[in-house]
Amino acid sequence: MEEKKIINIVIALIMAIAMVASAAFISNGLSNIKGKQNTITVTGSAKQQIKSDLVKWTGSFSAQSKDLKDAYKQLKESHDKVKEYLTSKGLSEKDLVFSSISTMTNYEILPNGMQSTKIDSYRLYQTVQITSNDVDGITEISRQATELINQGVQFESYPPQYYYTKIADLKVNMLGLATKDAKDRAEQIAKNTGLKIGNLKSAKMGVFQITAPYSTEVADYGIFDTSSVDKEITAVVNCEFEIK
Repeated sequence: MEEKKIINIVIALIMAIAMVASAAFISNGLSNIKGKQNTITVTGSAKQQIKSDLVKWTGSFSAQSKDLKDAYKQLKESHDKVKEYLTSKGLSEKDLVFSSISTMTNYEILPNGMQSTKIDSYRLYQTVQITSNDVDGITEISRQATELINQGVQFESYPPQYYYTKIADLKVNMLGLATKDAKDRAEQIAKNTGLKIGNLKSAKMGVFQITAPYSTEVADYGIFDTSSVDKEITAVVNCEFEIK
């Protein structure tokens, strides 16, 4: 009977030692896992719709004649008609920026298709540019300006370029939203693995993409769309968080 008790005590001691060893092994294993994976890197993003608050529009007009003085006279008449037309649309003369005159010399073409040294005509060019906060108004003028053709002006209207002047302030806010998105993603990932998110260790800002709404266009160097009045700005940030 006494011998049986001794055997039972020995068995109990062996089991206790085994449990302690097993616990130590598991603890050491978890410690190693945590040591190897003590951070998590997540990409966060934020989007926002914006409307341009500045527009730049350019139109050009020209005149051509065999006589340089006559070409200049025609261009001056076109210049006056362009100025009168634009001011009639409510624009101030100080808003109109006329470029210097560019001159192109055209030479006669020989029967063999080669260009001769004899001058055939002169073509003179000039542009007018408007920069304004009246985005809708200038957009409408850019569409109607070819009416000048009916007045004998060889006029060409170029597509307006649209900008958002408060982009610097907006970028700061967008980065905050993108960082918050990264933290939310990191917390969700950590939660699914039974861990928790600690402090933010580092954050790296990606390039901003300013595109037409709903565009899927992306570039490593960033995009700055100027063709659309309404735009969408996307901010991306890569964040590294501690896990515990």
